[in-house]
This record gives sequence, C-alpha cells and structure tokens, in this order.
Amino acid sequence: MSEVIRWAAFSCAVVPVALLMCGLPPGVAAGAAAGLAAVTAASRALLRHSERVAARLDADGASPHRGRHGRTGIGAHRGGRRG
Repeated sequence: MSEVIRWAAFSCAVVPVALLMCGLPPGVAAGAAAGLAAVTAASRALLRHSERVAARLDADGASPHRGRHGRTGIGAHRGGRRG
C-alpha cells in the first residue's frame, strides 16, 4: 500500500507543475493539486480501512458476510423455473 500512496503523492506534485508548464493559471494548478490531494487522502483511508477489516476477519477466522440470509447450496438461488 505504501508504494501506491507514494505514487499518488508524486502525482500530486507533478500534475500542477505540468499544468503550469502548459500555460494554465496558478489557481487552476493549485485547484488540481488540492483535488488530487483530497482523492489521495480518501483512497488512503479506504485502503487502511479495508486492510483492518481483512486482518480482523483473518484473526477471527470468520468468513465474509454472505448477504441477508446467508444461504448456500441447494435452494439458495431465487428465481428460475421450478418443476
């Protein structure tokens, strides 16, 4: 995960510089940098949350939630033709 975050942070720095080199106003480049930083922060938070949930499931030995009723096997599928 840390490598992904590093690349995201790198892009947060490179994109505004590229926008400035293309002739866009500094305000646009700053807005793009702020937007990328917000997306990076949200992505990092979601990655950390999913890692914590996965670690907790592994520690508990529980399987992920199967749905509303948790049915498996024969009769689990709804719909279709009934004979």
